[in-house]
Amino acid sequence: MGNNTSSELANLSEYGIDISLEQQIAIQLTSNHYPPIPTTMVQPCIQAINACNADESDLEIELPEGVFYKGNTTAPAWAIVSQHHLDAWLDYDGDEYYLDFE
Repeated sequence: MGNNTSSELANLSEYGIDISLEQQIAIQLTSNHYPPIPTTMVQPCIQAINACNADESDLEIELPEGVFYKGNTTAPAWAIVSQHHLDAWLDYDGDEYYLDFE
């Protein structure tokens, strides 16, 4: 598992497989992380992907009850994308991802 799995999940439509973004992210969180990340993070992850793709990577995303980021109940979109390895779902211009985490 790893980056290849993420890339394949994000591009399933190219293989004729119709699976929702919610399902893709749920698989990413539960099968491509150890320990698995709870599926309560699916919607915050999707919000973070959408924010980053809209060039709003600093947007604060509300986290599910009981989940904290540096003691806060919100996290910036870029941090959610980075920590959950969601870069495969970011817009790609052919040379580089629009969001640079470094």
